[in-house]
Amino acid sequence: MIIDVYTATGEKKGTVELPSALFDVPIHTGLMHQAVMQQQGNRRAAIAHVKTRSEIRGSTRKIQPQKGTGHARKGSIRSSLLKGGNKAFGPRNVANFSRSMPHSMRRVALLSSLSYQAKRGVIVGLESYPETVKTKQAFTLLQKLPVSIGRPILFILPERLSGLMLSVRNIPRVKTLLVNYLNPEDILHAQHVIFLTEALKKAEQIFTAKKQRVSQEIPAKVHAGKKSEKSSTKPKTVKKAPAKKSAKSSKKS
Repeated sequence: MIIDVYTATGEKKGTVELPSALFDVPIHTGLMHQAVMQQQGNRRAAIAHVKTRSEIRGSTRKIQPQKGTGHARKGSIRSSLLKGGNKAFGPRNVANFSRSMPHSMRRVALLSSLSYQAKRGVIVGLESYPETVKTKQAFTLLQKLPVSIGRPILFILPERLSGLMLSVRNIPRVKTLLVNYLNPEDILHAQHVIFLTEALKKAEQIFTAKKQRVSQEIPAKVHAGKKSEKSSTKPKTVKKAPAKKSAKSSKKS
């Protein structure tokens, strides 16, 4: 897949081909949804909190006799049935909303998110950006790029570029992200994704080197396993214990 590349002044410089290992993989919507829910759940904090019966201030005296009043039985003033009592089965601030997800599934979810945005045609390339910190200059660049100002825009950087990061931080709904921290939530939330050309190369190195390393380690483990099987099939030599002399033969001698 080929995308357009623009200069820091907003002029079209040429095109670049997206790595097929990152931007041309099968899209798994279920894993994408699961990864986003994991990110949001791990970030969620339990705010709602109600007091239990032991935390309510009030007397523990039984407010009326058990029988003979014609009313329902009642306990102390802290009961959840009475005004000012506790809340039965209410939310607590000890709730845990975090989720776990295997690394292989998270990786597939990330690659699916990149491929989904690439097929939508919302990815644009940027050649470079100067070190000058000017919000007006960054806003002028966005006006010249094929993006909708006011919609979520995501810049993917190969490293910390203070000029670009400080220039766009005051522009609403514009975010910068290092390529090391690519995640499905930020990618799917963005309406336009702007990759620096160096970030594309670095992303290919980061997210494909692990796959190549794993594919090289698996045959070595299989080969070692076959060797151990061959060694285990060799017949074992068993030493025979010396025969014991009988009691009669010992007496004769």
